[in-house]
Amino acid sequence: MLRKFLFSLFIPIALHASDRPNFIIILIDDMGWKDVGFAGSNLAPTPNIDALARKGLIFKQAYSSAPNCAPTRACLMTGQYAPRHGIYTVIDDRHTPGSPQQKIMAAESKSELPSSTLTLADILKSNGYSTGMVGMWNLGRGKTGPASPLGRGFQYFTEPKALGFEKDAYLRKDGSELTDVMTDAAIKWMTEHKDGPFFLYIAPHAVHAPFEPKPELLAKYADKKDRMAAEYSATIECLDQNIGKLYAELEKLGLAKNTHIFFTSDNGGTRQFNAPLRDGKGSLYEGGIRVPAFWTGPRVQEGSISDVPVSTIDFFPTLLELAAVPSPTNQVVDGRSLLPIRDSRGLDRANLFWHFPCYTGNAKPGSAIRQGNWKLIEFFETGKPELYDLSSDPSESKDLSVANTEKTDLLLKTLHDWQKETGAAIPSGLNPKYDPNAKKRPREDR
Repeated sequence: MLRKFLFSLFIPIALHASDRPNFIIILIDDMGWKDVGFAGSNLAPTPNIDALARKGLIFKQAYSSAPNCAPTRACLMTGQYAPRHGIYTVIDDRHTPGSPQQKIMAAESKSELPSSTLTLADILKSNGYSTGMVGMWNLGRGKTGPASPLGRGFQYFTEPKALGFEKDAYLRKDGSELTDVMTDAAIKWMTEHKDGPFFLYIAPHAVHAPFEPKPELLAKYADKKDRMAAEYSATIECLDQNIGKLYAELEKLGLAKNTHIFFTSDNGGTRQFNAPLRDGKGSLYEGGIRVPAFWTGPRVQEGSISDVPVSTIDFFPTLLELAAVPSPTNQVVDGRSLLPIRDSRGLDRANLFWHFPCYTGNAKPGSAIRQGNWKLIEFFETGKPELYDLSSDPSESKDLSVANTEKTDLLLKTLHDWQKETGAAIPSGLNPKYDPNAKKRPREDR
């Protein structure tokens, strides 16, 4: 009943379908900040992604809203920081609070969005948009239940299992490749809804490990000494081919001039490819949250570049403004519309925040704030903050918290005020079951 009431607050705007833009969001899995050519990579050629990025606006300082998968996806769908919706990490046994590998009692994470929360798909659908999703949801189990994409505003949803792929597999028994098949499904849906307006959310499993690249692509990288680097490069090239195929179909259908495309990643990438950024996926250092991103579409100046820090939470208000749909008045939206950046104006935002009170991989629970070029990370195990000047030290190699106590105290207070305002879950103290000799459980990839 509550969701029906919330929907009633959104009255469709009286615009012809042809006057309203289409939207495509492409959220790559585990792609690092410079794993594509337009961001500086030499891992694999990405001519299609690079060409599409150059058609629009490249964000040089783009961030995921969290250092791992599920919370970023929740932030994308709601425009909210993680404490608002309570999804902090991917739920699996490795991350259970109180596990012997964990020094402190990590906070609990929700596995799905609150039932009263409106998603981007909810709002666009209620305003006349067709809504489709292909790929990884990770915000609730089931294909058709209330926590599934079909229960959260999407009219169409398909995933690898429905397309005949086994868990974690990139190759089907008939030799078909996952990203190819998912792209074909996205193109089919887009073609069926070409009269628009539509919102298509593409969340491929690429470029997440374990890799299973096409043999012919893997052979191109046989000269790489590192087997993982070869497999990763081949996986990136396959993704690039499919981005090219998707955009070619968009042009063929005559939709390119009226479609906004947003491209980014759900978290930072693999540590070995992240230099000079520190660390990688799961971490609140730059390597864990800095991601590649661009926006191309109507009135977006070709070849434009922005150094303004932006975040996943910003896509929600951006799409709503482009669609001439008001943001929900009874739901906090933390993101900022990116239209001022498109129009060469500044973004009215003093701070960006992250909150990750959980364990995952090698990462430790923490919270972070970026204010201008200053970034502070609070580590909950020690209670000690670290302070960095990203303008002179993007590698976060020089902790200035002792040398600049005034800035440290100011940012820490601002961070703590934000934690209280958002109701952020804080780890509750030492873990009585902590065992420094406990072995980490084997990795479960998805």
